[in-house]
Amino acid sequence: MIESIGVTENTSAVMTFTRGYLALFYTLVAAFYTIRIIVGKRSAHAELVHPGERYCASWWNHMTFRVFRVVIWLVCVCRYFFPATDSVLGRFTLLNHPEIILLGDLLLALGFSTVIVIHTTMGNHWRSGIDNTGPKKLITHGFFRYSRNPIFLAVACAQVGFFLALPSVFTLICLLVGLYILHRQVLCEESHLLRMFQQDYVNYTLKTGRWL
Repeated sequence: MIESIGVTENTSAVMTFTRGYLALFYTLVAAFYTIRIIVGKRSAHAELVHPGERYCASWWNHMTFRVFRVVIWLVCVCRYFFPATDSVLGRFTLLNHPEIILLGDLLLALGFSTVIVIHTTMGNHWRSGIDNTGPKKLITHGFFRYSRNPIFLAVACAQVGFFLALPSVFTLICLLVGLYILHRQVLCEESHLLRMFQQDYVNYTLKTGRWL
């Protein structure tokens, strides 16, 4: 009985911490990308976000991601101020274990930290989407030695973390849709890079995996 109460108290404490953690995390993600785009655009003197022609595959991928980012942020902030929001998310109570939730928190932090590091190392070469005038060169060093899509891989890691930190029908839908859209966008960008760099890109794909 004592052990059961202890586990319940531990789970409640972790869930309370994670409630605030998720609200802060996604607020920081939104702030990071906003500042990154504004500062990067001024520094590069060029547009950094290229969703593509309206209604093309890349455009739909971008729009879907934007909608989900806003919805996820709103849900996490609402959960912080109105805990009863959980009642409509379809929580998976069997996964409400402190170890699972904290693993999710860790994967979120790991994924986002990796994204920040890669952005920093790419400098003005970073673009969101497909820039029809670039990129000027094929980046194959650093993180790109181990994965052709290290940023997307880090984002996927964070998406898995979100599901584990808040196991629910809502986060499962976000995970499945997110992974599907990431894969679709990778295919679009690979086709573009193949047109831009031809044999150099083929050689790169032979040495480096799409994900790892």
